[in-house]
Amino acid sequence: MNIMQELLSIDWLVLATLCAATAAAAVWWLTPNPKPKGFEQDLLQGDGQSDAVFLFDDTTLIGWSSGARRFIGEQAENFSWANLRDQLARSYPGLPQSPGFLKDVGPLVLSGTANAESREALCEWIDGVTRVQLRSSNTQEQNHSIDQELTTLRSAVHQAPYPVWLQSDDGAVTWSNLAYDDLSQKIRGRNVDFSEPLFTDLDDPMASGKPERISIPLPDSKKKLWYNISTTETESGWLCHAVDVNAVVDAEIAQRNFVQTLAKTFAQLSIGLAIFDRNRQLVLFNPVLIDLTALPANFLSSRPNMMTFFDRLRDQRMMPEPKNYSSWRHQMADLLEAASEGRYQETWSLPSGSVYSVSGRPHPDGAIAFLFEDITAEITLTRQFRSELEMGQSIMDQMDDAIAVFANDGSMTFSNAAYHELWQMDPDASFAKVTIMDSSRVWQNMCAATPAWGEIRDFVAGGDGRTPWWANVQLRNGTPLVCKVSAIQNGATMVSFRSPEPAPAPADQQRFAIAKQDK
Repeated sequence: MNIMQELLSIDWLVLATLCAATAAAAVWWLTPNPKPKGFEQDLLQGDGQSDAVFLFDDTTLIGWSSGARRFIGEQAENFSWANLRDQLARSYPGLPQSPGFLKDVGPLVLSGTANAESREALCEWIDGVTRVQLRSSNTQEQNHSIDQELTTLRSAVHQAPYPVWLQSDDGAVTWSNLAYDDLSQKIRGRNVDFSEPLFTDLDDPMASGKPERISIPLPDSKKKLWYNISTTETESGWLCHAVDVNAVVDAEIAQRNFVQTLAKTFAQLSIGLAIFDRNRQLVLFNPVLIDLTALPANFLSSRPNMMTFFDRLRDQRMMPEPKNYSSWRHQMADLLEAASEGRYQETWSLPSGSVYSVSGRPHPDGAIAFLFEDITAEITLTRQFRSELEMGQSIMDQMDDAIAVFANDGSMTFSNAAYHELWQMDPDASFAKVTIMDSSRVWQNMCAATPAWGEIRDFVAGGDGRTPWWANVQLRNGTPLVCKVSAIQNGATMVSFRSPEPAPAPADQQRFAIAKQDK
């Protein structure tokens, strides 16, 4: 029993100790932190000696500066936030109803009205203390600062390199800078009346509010001076600025003349030209393009993009028909890539029978130019020439004589089927050119020894004035041949081989002799 009593007494002792510790902690937590020494004195320091500074703990006045004494008077003990607000609310609109507002929103700077003695009021919450400072204004320093600013502005405007002037609603110039005065004297002479406006066509910029380009003629000259005029409406009238754009106008005129020159040059070309800009829109074309593509001028003038342009060509059957539309889109993407790299060069055989050569070339700033050239006549002539060559080759292949033609550089340019069969060689099957040296070596290997081969080589390498000649040669199998060497045009040489003609019969010889006597 004694043991139980002792345990109960110990429990009550521990519980009492815990309660005491908790109470002490609560008292420490709820007790305000002591302010450091000189804290309130620091807060009372203002920007100037005459500044009025008030310190409040919640709504109770706890400190004030000497400059604030005239607001407090003899009511320091009863002076509260409400009293301060009653005196300052009219001069400093926006003063909070209670100091706690500053703790939530932070410092406030309130501008004073015309009746306020100071320029502004600074209200702030600092570590539980609300501080209100009425800052004194320095009129002399403020006026000096304004004078300096006005001097700088006047100098900047008067020394500006472009004309600036103020014009009233009735059109009179009431103020102008040096650049405007110099321009007026340049245009109208030394004894100019500066009140008369130099730019008389200002209705458009005044109405639109946007810069307008206006010109003024130079005296005794056909040249004009161009300016961009901007106007701004003010209480004193219209403030006008003129920016010299003569260089821009000259550049635009030069560019326009250059474009006109290009247009005239392109108009004389027989090649259709279509230039697409970096956005792949048609920006330039010549009249020949209309004739070659049969596209209407209004369509080309509407600046279609490149895909629309080629789609229209496909619809007009002015380009090869693709096998399917999906592959057509891929083909156009490949065409664009090749043209941008300068690799696009194709020949279009149109259903109408015409043949166009189309090439794509890159231009500066990402533009692409396409050239359309009608080569139908050239292709037709080439085909006709090739057909004639094939026909001539066919005719020569039907001849019994073995014929070979050598150019003046010694290379073989032509041979017929009889030559191929006789000498067991086909020059067309060789990758390299067959020369007179190669051919004479074949002849020498297949024939009995004769000096004719060297003479033929000399004849092929000779100049003009070569006399035709012939020689008898014999194959190694005993077959006799007659080799004839003749000079033809452009320094070429024709070498032919044929079997010798049989001797005429006696009766034929007699007839030949009689015919010769009759002649």
